[in-house]
Amino acid sequence: MSKKDYYETLGVARDASERDIKKAYKRLAMKYHPDRTQGDKEKEETFKQIKEAYEVLVNDQKRAAYDQYGHAAFEQGGMGGGGGGFGGGADFGDIFGDVFGDIFGGGRRGGGGQRARRGSDLRYNLELTLEDAVKGKSVEIKVPTYVHCGTCEGSGAKKGTQPKTCGTCHGHGQVQMRQGMFAVQQTCPTCSGKGQVISDPCNACHGQGRVQKTKTLNAKIPAGVDTGDRIRLTGEGEAGEQGAPAGDLYVQVHVKDHPIFVRDENNLFCEMPISFATAALGGEIEVPTLEGKVKLKVPKETQTGKMFRLRGKGVKSVRSHSVGDLMCKVVVETPVNLTGDQVELLRQLESKMSSSSKKHSPKETGFFDSVKKFFDDLKS
Repeated sequence: MSKKDYYETLGVARDASERDIKKAYKRLAMKYHPDRTQGDKEKEETFKQIKEAYEVLVNDQKRAAYDQYGHAAFEQGGMGGGGGGFGGGADFGDIFGDVFGDIFGGGRRGGGGQRARRGSDLRYNLELTLEDAVKGKSVEIKVPTYVHCGTCEGSGAKKGTQPKTCGTCHGHGQVQMRQGMFAVQQTCPTCSGKGQVISDPCNACHGQGRVQKTKTLNAKIPAGVDTGDRIRLTGEGEAGEQGAPAGDLYVQVHVKDHPIFVRDENNLFCEMPISFATAALGGEIEVPTLEGKVKLKVPKETQTGKMFRLRGKGVKSVRSHSVGDLMCKVVVETPVNLTGDQVELLRQLESKMSSSSKKHSPKETGFFDSVKKFFDDLKS
């Protein structure tokens, strides 16, 4: 199967500038980089093709060879030599780091371009009650992770010794391979781009500079967080190998369902059942809030579904000083388990009200008038 044209892969014209090529690569890498595609093999393969095209077109010599000879310039006997071509041993992160810096991996260490591979970011799922989410609290969390080895202080070398400068790349982390007039830079195969080698590794961490441990942390949860919010704890992720910086820990918040309130951003909603008598005659009821009970005056002739707003009784926003409201929806409760006397009283009331239903039940009367008109229209 023939390879796709490199210019077509990046979506640029053949006369595109270096800047245009870098912009196109950055845009595609943000979409297809494995850190973002979560194990999607097809997208990972696409990214490899994008990376290969970028490595050629961003280099003046390689681009000139490609423009003249096409893919044949990098096949067996060409610039890269061997079956793998120019990219056979390239560090997957090197070319990506040239465009994005430290976004997806560790930054450069001192000395000739060698890299410290930053530790992985971690995620911790935290469940909170609505009350804790609204008020905020400090929580203790336990995270199984890698921490810097205390025996070798993260160097990976046995106590009393130090890592040595790599003899192959002389500490640069990169080596050059020449074939004819072309030179190709690749990750050093001896030190894997670190620029250093450990001849006498630490017995505790076996040269990795980190060990597994369950770390206990205190995380301060700000007031007003909601499901989906994420709190970043810088440097509390996995420690990097051989003294490299640690990643970050992201605390993912999930607020549990509440038996009374439903939250919608900064507003709270609840349903308040009231008796038939209170709805008809009016009265005063107690309404629960997150700060305690408050009195709510119900006007007479209140209907089911009536919404009352209690201002400032919602949630304070985590991003501003604004406070939401509590919305109380009235539900008129039909009485159950009636005694014989109660049933008789209701029948008497219904009998007295039915003679003037338009006055006492305007919605019911209006509805059945509309129904009658509907069927009359069908007949005509």
